[in-house]
Formats: sequence, C-alpha cells, structure tokens
Amino acid sequence: MVAKPPVADVDDSGLTVSAPKRYAAGVPAVLATLKHAGREMGVRRTALTLLKVNQKDGFDCPGCAWPEGDHRSPIGEYCENGAKAVAEEATLRRVTPAFFAAHSVEDLAGRTDFWLGQQGRLTSPMYLAEGASHYAPVSWDDAFGIVAEELAALDSPDEAAFYTSGRTSNEAAFLYQLFVRAFGTNNLPDCSNMCHESSGSALSETIGIGKGSVSLEDMHQADLILVVGQNPGTNHPRMLSALEKAKRAGAHIVAVNPLPEAGLMRFKNPQRPNGIAGSGTALADEYAQIRLNGDLALFRALNRLLLEAEDAAPGTVLDRSFIDEHSAGFEEFAADVRGTDWDDVLAATGLRREQIERIHGQVLRSERIIVCWAMGLTQHRNSVPTIREVVNFLLLRGNIGRPGAGVCPVRGHSNVQGDRTMGIYEKPSAAFLDALDAEFGFAAPREHGHDVVDTIRAMRDGRVKVFMAVGGNFVGATPDTAATEAALRRTALTVQVSTKLNRSHAVTGRRALILPTLGRTEADVQATGAQFVTVEDSMSAVHASTGRLAPASVELRSEVAIVCGLAERVLGDRVEVPWRAFRDDYDLVRERIERVVPGFTDFNRRVRVPGGFVLPHGPRDERSFPTATGKANFTVNALEVLRVPAGRLILQTVRSHDQYNTTIYGLDDRYRGIKAGRRVVFVHPADLAELGFADEEMVDLVSEWKDGVERRAPGFRVVAYPTARGCAAAYFPETNVLVPLDSTAEVSNTPTSKSVVIRLEPAGA
Repeated sequence: MVAKPPVADVDDSGLTVSAPKRYAAGVPAVLATLKHAGREMGVRRTALTLLKVNQKDGFDCPGCAWPEGDHRSPIGEYCENGAKAVAEEATLRRVTPAFFAAHSVEDLAGRTDFWLGQQGRLTSPMYLAEGASHYAPVSWDDAFGIVAEELAALDSPDEAAFYTSGRTSNEAAFLYQLFVRAFGTNNLPDCSNMCHESSGSALSETIGIGKGSVSLEDMHQADLILVVGQNPGTNHPRMLSALEKAKRAGAHIVAVNPLPEAGLMRFKNPQRPNGIAGSGTALADEYAQIRLNGDLALFRALNRLLLEAEDAAPGTVLDRSFIDEHSAGFEEFAADVRGTDWDDVLAATGLRREQIERIHGQVLRSERIIVCWAMGLTQHRNSVPTIREVVNFLLLRGNIGRPGAGVCPVRGHSNVQGDRTMGIYEKPSAAFLDALDAEFGFAAPREHGHDVVDTIRAMRDGRVKVFMAVGGNFVGATPDTAATEAALRRTALTVQVSTKLNRSHAVTGRRALILPTLGRTEADVQATGAQFVTVEDSMSAVHASTGRLAPASVELRSEVAIVCGLAERVLGDRVEVPWRAFRDDYDLVRERIERVVPGFTDFNRRVRVPGGFVLPHGPRDERSFPTATGKANFTVNALEVLRVPAGRLILQTVRSHDQYNTTIYGLDDRYRGIKAGRRVVFVHPADLAELGFADEEMVDLVSEWKDGVERRAPGFRVVAYPTARGCAAAYFPETNVLVPLDSTAEVSNTPTSKSVVIRLEPAGA
C-alpha cells in the first residue's frame, strides 16, 4: 500500500496534440481510473475505498453534486473523475512539517498547481509568522489564539471575511455561518458566487426558489432534454448514465455548446456490455455549436417561434391554462419577444436559421422538456437574463411542475447547494435570520455582506483585514489573479482550512495559518463516538456521508471540530451556543438545523433512512411559486449581441479532463487530444488563418476590457480545434489572470469567465 512519490514539477515541453475523441468513458476510462487510483492509494486501498463511494452506507464523492438515485451499482457508483477526486483525498502521500522546513513560501508560490496538489495530505497545523519565510508547526490552541487575537483587533466584524467551498458538509456549514453571524458579520462569500449564483438569482425571481426543479426520475421520463453550456463527460460524468437511460426511453437530446464535447456525442457505459465491447450509445441528436454568449438569442428565437406557432394554430401550442393560472407577466414578455430580430439572433448565435427551426420542430413534438445548464450559461454579463429566458421557454408550455420537465442547473462541487441551504450566503433572508435569532438568542446582523468579488475589492482597499477559508482554493478559483493575490497580501491574517496543499497557502497575509482537516473518506470519531455528516445534491436530496479510512494524521480535526473550537475561543461567553456539545455529537447540530431551516423536520431520523430524503420544492411539488407576485414570472430580457473588434476572439475558460475545479489530477485532456501539458488555447482553424497564426505556434493571450489594463497570460500553444468561429477556449486557473475583477454578471456579480475578449500575440513579442 505504498503510493508512488510525486512527480517533479513539469513544464509543457513534452506536450503533444492528437485528434479529439468522439466518445466518452468506455475501457480507457476504466484504465485511467485504475492507474490514477493505484498511483495515489495502492491497489488494496483503492478497492476498499472505491466500493464505498456514493453507496448508501458509504461516503459522498468529494467531486460533483450529481445525484445517485435509488438503484446503485454495487461494483462502482462513481465515474473516472470521481475516482480521481477520491484518490486525491485518500492518497498515501503526506505533507509534514519537514516539507515546509524544506520549502519556503516563495518556493511554493513558484510551483505549478499540479505540483502543489501532488505533494499529498496536510498533517499538522502550520503557522507563518510575520516576516517569516517558512511555515512552522503550531498547536491547535495557539492557532485558535492567533485567529482570536486578529479578530479582536478589528475595528468592526465587517473587516473579516469567511469563505466556504462546496465540499463543506451541512453540519460544518451551519455552524460556520452561526459562528460568523454571532461574531457580527454577513461576510460569507462562497464558491456559488463564482458558478451558479446567476442561476439562483434568475430562478428566485422567476419561480421563487433558486434550485432546480427536476429529479433523476424526471430525466428518465423527459421527451426532450437540452444540455446547454455544459460538458458532462468531464464535469459530471455520471450524468451520462442518466442521459443514456433517457435516450433508451425515447428522449431526444439537443446539445448546445461552442466546443464539440465527446461526452455529448457518444457514451460507452463501462457497466454495460456495449460500453465495453460495443459502440456505446449516441447521445446528442442535434448539436448546436453556438457562439459564446449566444444562448439568450437562441431561446428568444425559440420563444418567438412558439408564439408564432400558437398564432397559426390557436390552443394547440402554448399551455394557456398554466399561463393563465400560474404565471404573471406573459403579455409584456410576448410583446417584447415578438420583436426579436432574426439578424441579431444569427449574429449572436452563429447558427443557421434552419437549425434553430429544426430544434423548434422537436420542441413542438415534445410534451415534457428539461433544460440542463452549467457554467457555460452562468458566467457572462447577461447570464441572469439568459437563464430567465430559459425559464420563459419552459413556462410557455407548462414545463415546470410536472413529471419529466423542468429546470436543471447542474451544480459543481458536491455540497455547494447544501451550503447555501444552511445559510452560507452574504444576503440572507430576514426569515432565516429571524429563525436563527429565535433559536440561539442573539441578534444576527441584517446588513448584507460581501460576495467573492466584493471581498477581493474590500481586501484590496484595506476594508477587509482577516480572510478565512473553509476548504477550496480561493486564489486558484477567483478572477484577475494578480489583483486577487495583491488583495490577499494586504491582509493581516489569512486562514486556510484544507486537506491538501494549494496556491492559496502560498499567497498570504502578513501572517497565515494552515489548519488541516479530515476528508470525506476518513472516519470522524468524536467524544460520543463515530459521526457522520450530510450533504445535499444538485436535485435537493439530502443524505448521509460516513468516512471509513483512518485519518491521514492524528492531528487532523473535522471541519465541525475546527469551527466549534475556533468559535469557542473567539466568542467566549458572548453567545450561549454549546460549541463543545456540537463538536462531540453531530446529532445535536442536526436538531438545531431542523428548527432553523425549512424542510428538515425530523432530520436525524429521516437522514438515517438509506438514501436520505428530498427537500420540499413548491414549484416542483405543487406548482406554488413563492415569488413577489405569487406566480411564476415571465420576464423581458433584452438581446444584446456581443460584438468584438476585428482580430479579436471571445475566450471561455474551461476544465481539462484531468482536473476538477482548481484541482489538477494530471496533465492530459484525453477527450480533446491533449497530452502532457495545459498551456494551450483552442481556436478554429479558419480563425487562425485569418489571424495569421499557425497550428501549434506559441502565443501570449491578452485580454481587453474597458479599464484599459493589459492582462497577459504568456506562453500558450495554439491548437487548431473545431470550436465555434470567433471563439477560443483555454484552461483555468491558468487563464483566470485574463478575467477582469470588475467584469461581472448583472445582478449576480459572477465573474464573466466565459466571455473574455482577447487577442493573440506571438509569444514574448
């Protein structure tokens, strides 16, 4: 059970490019899974661990939030990238105090994200003193004392910000927000601010709840599924099984994406004979290769066509009973969308009118329609209007609140939705705060706090002086890398609660702490015995997660224990919260969640039922819409074509197949034909010819925005690739430097990482 040592840091000198794949999964996925897991965990540990992933008596995958359903494969309820996520956490490699003695913070800052993650699990609390060059060991008690000292020195609680990653459990998230609000601030930025905040904003306004309305069973019953701005083959691979089942039941699938992604073309399910020895299942019946930022125009065009079809055959196209009984704003919406200009639609989408009309024809033939989307829709300036237009499309035919139909924002990190449910939000509702006050006997702050972008601005301006993160890699996940790093370095203290080393440990305030925590795979034993935690998936199902492995170090503490210990030290007797009792017995935490958060009645009993339970959802369950009008709201969304100057491209930042969020598992992107490197930019061959660049030429990427600041990502290899014309794609976090801090989505304030205007320059010019 000995893992291979980490590789030396690497560059892209060995990078090779081959033709992109035409299918996802199959035997190559199985082999890649076993190779990676064996390298990190050893053979025996791999078998023992992977058999418990996503099982009802096991632990929740620390990767994506795709649900498991009732019927689970006993031999493997995980995907290739889920197995990689587990292997990263359950690795046998260790980062000890000796490692930090050998590597200065300056040295760590010069390493790649891949190398940092390769080093293994953190084992001890570490402290970087002011002026020091190296982290040194620190006791838990002294670490908590350092945080308490810096927080006590602030002029206002609002001078601290408390970030959360989507891997944090419901119990830890609830206690974290309780601690932060008892301290006196709503500065609770989280990873949602950078991914699905636009979804939550649009859905809250239109249907009254910022979550998806479909279940796995709905996916299997749908007539038509539109997968928009999403690459499930890499980012949510288990979704391919749901699409396969839907396809076998007769569903029609339309993929809308600038890049032709292998997972949307053909799926070779490794648990089916035809996925091993056969050709697998073709998924997308229609591939609409849309220009970046053209999705609003597409759905406006479809909505105009639906209205015109109803005009031609009254009473046969629209669901007038649903519109009349359950919606508001239809007439204003209809009047506006009828004026949609086809020239603008074609310019914005880059599609042919015949293809849009062909998709419309399939819409007319389908009674039950689901629209799925991910960050391809949420990270543009007009993301909220775009998602509102998607809702308009579904409302026209009553496709919310009935089986086989609805909205399906596919969340990324495993409990990102649960964290928001638990109160991790900088703009909490009055009802939530009232319930919190009544339960715990203190007055929570009412003034809205900072989201991620505003936190960076506040650190930059000296208005936030202490930054704490429970999980995640804030530096690697955020936009405008130079601005973010400079902002963090202005703080007095940065605190990172982490399982593994990442770039955020090398970009610090004047002082810094690393607090190592248990992972999902590990046994959590407290004073009252073994504990479990809970998570909420992308379809509002809440279930238990129980780790089994021995912790990577005896010095690790659970996130719950860290939050409780810190809260007790910082707050003292300012609030009457039984922090020690919560640390010792997580059932006591769940009892309080039950009394504060709607939908968690009888929480401890129901979550012990194998598979857990599903939270209530008014639009889905009974077509009740808790909006300002009490109905589902049609909205008016202006179509603005994103036009760029000659010689420029629209860049989207994307993941490779060997990464999840900012965690880099390896240096290959098998489906796109990239091996042994990451600094590549995908550009259509015709665009390369027009711009005067050759395939595999080295270039610098330079982003252009209205502030006039030049943001440059140097040393990328151009890869001629069949992306949409006028568009480009490159991996993050390497290209986060190109995303301006102040270029954000309307309403949601999400960074516009999917519509960055760039130019290419010869490398080093």
